[in-house]
Amino acid sequence: MVRFFVTPEQLCSGSPVLTGENAQHAKVLRLQAEETLLLCDGQGQECLCRITGVQGQEYQLQVLSRKASESEAAVQVSIYMAFSKGDKLEHVIQKATELGAYEIIAFPSARCVSRPDEKSLKKKLERWQKIAVSAAEQSGRGRIPQVLVLGSYKQALERAAQADKALLFYENEQAFTLKQALQGSYHTVSLLTGPEGGLEESEVELARNAGLQVCTLGKRILRCETAPLCALSAVMYDAGEF
Repeated sequence: MVRFFVTPEQLCSGSPVLTGENAQHAKVLRLQAEETLLLCDGQGQECLCRITGVQGQEYQLQVLSRKASESEAAVQVSIYMAFSKGDKLEHVIQKATELGAYEIIAFPSARCVSRPDEKSLKKKLERWQKIAVSAAEQSGRGRIPQVLVLGSYKQALERAAQADKALLFYENEQAFTLKQALQGSYHTVSLLTGPEGGLEESEVELARNAGLQVCTLGKRILRCETAPLCALSAVMYDAGEF
């Protein structure tokens, strides 16, 4: 069923209306009166609606039922990815949203080649959030993951460490596996990965001191855009989401 994201205020309305880009999308889909659709507030709540009429660029709706979204994962997984070159972060945002990530956080580290300035970062952040919105719509999410940017590696560590399972992946770690790290119960998970050149050993030690568990993702070295998606998929599988 077609879904549209609206504000929480619009979702609470007794007679919601589709306008703007949502209305344009509905026209492209050739939606007509009496057809049904889903409205979502991007925060996990949704309602089933019937189209009661179309006037110009607006679609009038009748709410049939309201409920919490059933497509959201029981586990909240936060992806922490160092700034990367090109559109690699965009790829991760799109796929991580499809896989059920709760949020995606970008941060700088010592070996980052990409270091966007404040002006370009503002534009990038707007684009990244739009990518998350689009991916959430296409994958049937009830919640739109927030895309955040932190100013330092230290801030990323401090924030990531607050999760039940706070994990950092390092190619030189050989002994401790993701499977071992996920033993026991958990509700929130942080997955932190480095840039193209990886993390420096001193950064890994900082992570350990901050309370993160350093893990391996196997015998092969994964690209910076592959590692977070691999780890996210494994966590979702372990949590029974697949």
